[in-house]
Amino acid sequence: NYYNDGNKTNTIPIVKLTKILIANRGEIACRVISTAKKLGIKTVAVYSDVDRNSEHVKLADESVYIGQSPASSSYLRGDKIIEACLKTGAQAVHPGYGFLSENLSFCELCTKNNIIFIGPPPYAIKAMGSKSESKEIMIKAGVPVTPGYHGDNQSNEFLHDKAIEIGYPLMIKAVSGGGGKGMRAVFEDSKFIESLESCRREALKSFNDDTVLLEKLIYAPRHVEVQIFGDKLGNAVHLLERDCSVQRRHQKVLEEAPAPNLDAKSRELMGKAAVACAKAVGYVGAGTVEFLVDSIT
Repeated sequence: NYYNDGNKTNTIPIVKLTKILIANRGEIACRVISTAKKLGIKTVAVYSDVDRNSEHVKLADESVYIGQSPASSSYLRGDKIIEACLKTGAQAVHPGYGFLSENLSFCELCTKNNIIFIGPPPYAIKAMGSKSESKEIMIKAGVPVTPGYHGDNQSNEFLHDKAIEIGYPLMIKAVSGGGGKGMRAVFEDSKFIESLESCRREALKSFNDDTVLLEKLIYAPRHVEVQIFGDKLGNAVHLLERDCSVQRRHQKVLEEAPAPNLDAKSRELMGKAAVACAKAVGYVGAGTVEFLVDSIT
């Protein structure tokens, strides 16, 4: 049995998983372990000093100590995760969410060591890791994006000209990272350069990349995201949407499903766009496609 790797050039044998390592902790690790047991798959937990007696360690068939309590010394150490896989014979790594789940280097490290990364392939992580690159891919795939500028010219003068062309108010966003960092709303021209430089400083500190893009600011937007799943045969489906508009500092506080006051036509179009997005990057596994919905127009 073989599947296509998404690049339409290679076929890779299907591997029956008998043991996986969960590179995470707490509730998410417990959920993965529970599901794996139902499927007859043995599990390996990893833990730091603070998690030595945690529930996920007790539930797993095996456990491996990976370092001191700070995540930078344990759960973010890709080399230690790989070492634990090789030590226990785990065929695959489930990263859960956070930590190494969207880390391109770790995904590539797994591939190099013939360990399956349960999640999107390296090319999908790379494509979606940069807001500017992902916008370009989405435009080509016919997925609607917020109007703005996401090009290579990053001079203050050029970006200022583009801001005037786009029109205020607008958003300045770091192309890398997330978590609400590296974002500035600009409502008038006199504040643009000051906001640009502030955004760049924060982006460089947080993501080691001060490249930015500009987007038209959508007033009172609703944040609606669609759950998608992709397989390694190029198929993708969506499982409807949820409204994540209740936020604090650009971080979700509450999710409501189905999204209230969303008409059937919009729901259908967003679902189709989400599937097109997943297929455009060859997405594998579970993910979300996030939409800004103009609640005024």
